[in-house]
Amino acid sequence: MSKLVAVDVAILPPPEIAARAIELSEALPAEGSQGLRLDAEHLPHITLTQQFIRGDELDAAFERVDEVVAAWRPIRVVAIGAGASGHTLWIAIERTPELSTLHEQLMEALRGFERPDGGPGAFADGEGRMGDVLWVASYRLKSSFGHFTPHITLGHGTKLPAIEPFAFDAATVAAAHLGRFCTCRRVLRSWHLHG
Repeated sequence: MSKLVAVDVAILPPPEIAARAIELSEALPAEGSQGLRLDAEHLPHITLTQQFIRGDELDAAFERVDEVVAAWRPIRVVAIGAGASGHTLWIAIERTPELSTLHEQLMEALRGFERPDGGPGAFADGEGRMGDVLWVASYRLKSSFGHFTPHITLGHGTKLPAIEPFAFDAATVAAAHLGRFCTCRRVLRSWHLHG
């Protein structure tokens, strides 16, 4: 059996938006961060899918992503302010029909590649926490389709940061190896949306 890999297919925002997210992450109080900070090795992103995929099936899975994104032009993404779930803080992204459709198409395209039995070793550097494992394993059930909540995770804290609404055009989708706290650690493949 091939080793499983924890994979996130996500929108990577343009450099100026990524830099803004990193600045917001760095400004969160260090004492509550639990070690989660965005930077050049923990990429700001908007998750579209997460799953465990066998290493020897990654190329085939990425071919399915090729098929989905080939028809897509850049997507208008609207950030509507700050959001949170527990102590996890994020930039809340409007769940537009366009964003939801891309999410749903990718979820369906990758359904046959999902494996339920990933563990901590499926994450970058083998550092997945049990919470990370459970999050990825239950993504289809708890975080997709009707539960899809697009966002850019910033870190941990108890107070929402002040974020004025803004918008940008997203033209890059990437498949990334997930790390601790389900961060996008290493881009495995990327796609440019140009229709």
